[in-house]
Amino acid sequence: MIAKLTGRLDSSGAGHAVIDVGGVGYLVEASARTLDALGPVGGDVTIHTEMLVGEDFLRLLGFARAEERDWFRLLTSVQGALTRHASCRCGQIRIACTGEPIRVSVCHCRECKARSGSAFAAQVRFPAEQVRIEGEASAKMWQYTGDSGNTADFFFCGTCGSGVWYRARPYHDAYAIPLGNFAPGHGFIPDYSVYEERKEPWVSITGEAIEHYD
Repeated sequence: MIAKLTGRLDSSGAGHAVIDVGGVGYLVEASARTLDALGPVGGDVTIHTEMLVGEDFLRLLGFARAEERDWFRLLTSVQGALTRHASCRCGQIRIACTGEPIRVSVCHCRECKARSGSAFAAQVRFPAEQVRIEGEASAKMWQYTGDSGNTADFFFCGTCGSGVWYRARPYHDAYAIPLGNFAPGHGFIPDYSVYEERKEPWVSITGEAIEHYD
């Protein structure tokens, strides 16, 4: 098992980096936050790793801190730990989310209506260390700065155009994934319904545990 790599950052791309350790290049999959923490290409780096082995694959996952790797190990080792799967419409981008989300929310603001193309948007936020993305190289990014001055990064499939995730404050280190992208049987129930003063008059978000905010 490879638990940590220390060497030189040889290259970095969408969802992965190559770490040169004594002349041997290790391909490490990592979140955008972890890749940003590595710094510029050519610099000395240390990354904590977890190896996933299957019948037809061998993947090395990277984490900025040992605590993040250990939390991932705990999530994936607990018997019955749930993994939910999401994808874009054409299937080129696939997302696996392990464990439970930070929150599930419905938003009625104008920007979220435009983003979803519907009367409201429903999204599920997961910590970055619980999210694994396949086909990230097919994603394109668009940035938007709101009235608050905060900038959000929106990612969509370059082929079918489906929105696949976004990152925005106060959860900029988390992935917000449209609820409708998940395979049936996900079991998500909203915790929050926000900007309800802008809600369409014929929409009703119901549930005993849902918190409502104008």
